[in-house]
Amino acid sequence: MKALSLLLWLALEVSLRADDGWARALPGWVYEFPRDHRSHPAFKTEWWYFTGQVSDARDRRFGYQLTFFRQGLRPPSARGGETSRFLVDDLKFAHFAVTDVNAGRFRFEQKLSRGAFGEAGFDDGPKLAWIDQWSLVLNADGTLRLHAADAHTELDLSLQSAKPWAIHGRDGISEKAEGAGRASHYYSGTRMTTRGSLVLDSRRWEVSGESWFDHEWATNQLTPEQVGWDWFSVQLDDGTELMLYRMRTRSGGIDSHSSGTFLAKNDDTRHLARDDYTLTPLRYWTSRETGARYPIAWQLAVPGLALSLKIETPVNAQELVLKPIAYWEGLIDIEGTSAGKAVRGHGYMELTGYAGPLVGLSSEGSRR
Repeated sequence: MKALSLLLWLALEVSLRADDGWARALPGWVYEFPRDHRSHPAFKTEWWYFTGQVSDARDRRFGYQLTFFRQGLRPPSARGGETSRFLVDDLKFAHFAVTDVNAGRFRFEQKLSRGAFGEAGFDDGPKLAWIDQWSLVLNADGTLRLHAADAHTELDLSLQSAKPWAIHGRDGISEKAEGAGRASHYYSGTRMTTRGSLVLDSRRWEVSGESWFDHEWATNQLTPEQVGWDWFSVQLDDGTELMLYRMRTRSGGIDSHSSGTFLAKNDDTRHLARDDYTLTPLRYWTSRETGARYPIAWQLAVPGLALSLKIETPVNAQELVLKPIAYWEGLIDIEGTSAGKAVRGHGYMELTGYAGPLVGLSSEGSRR
């Protein structure tokens, strides 16, 4: 694991210095499904990101995260004519975490692999992504199957989207910074009906609930001036969903390219620009392991939607302390008002850049 962590660090550091030969996320992308559920190897960075809340018949509540990452090592122009299986095009890694709300316990695991012998990879028939015994499968009926297991935890879930795929941003791109290509192609399954099983320390629960699926691919979408982001997925009990993110800068400000998407009950989407919403931290938690101070409670206001929400978390300590990064990713509870009516909900929150610098998502030049 230490050797693989070093390999990941070196690969990401190299990617900071060179992005020639990689495709950039530019306006005009036309999404097609199920084609775009698969990998996009012309781009340097890609992830399939699943988070969700599930519970058993007695309302024992859990949150989960399972993410598969692809970090390109060689651009398409440098591929071909390989004489060794150890020469690979990308690095594969994945994160798996479970929050046991009733017990107040959070556990996480990381896997990293070059996939030189097929133990990890992308796009093998119905398998969209896998690494050892962790896998993401696209079934013939359009449902998605997630599986992950370690020594003490096992997750096996089937997901069916209850809404159309939500496209974020404008004209096929989600802008993250100033300059052509400082963007990603990004869509979500904002409300996915979820059923399956969860095993913790040899105890098994049959669970059901809702998940959120993000799929995003890009090449160096951030700038060196951006030090992290605060990202939120919100599923409200009135049938609406919301995705928001704030890009934080070294000067302590919020980048103007921060944005979001509101998905109405009738599936209409509305793009939210930086000035369309406010996020105010209410409470902080400090990690004993990294010393990072995370804002884990917020007040959210979207005046144009008459939306006012308070965001809290049932478990403070949901930090993934990994190598070479650490970040907070966890279950959140929401309550407030929408158009004057009381609403409640749940979702997930991701807080990056508080425990150290981001790697692999930006380059030294802006390539405008």
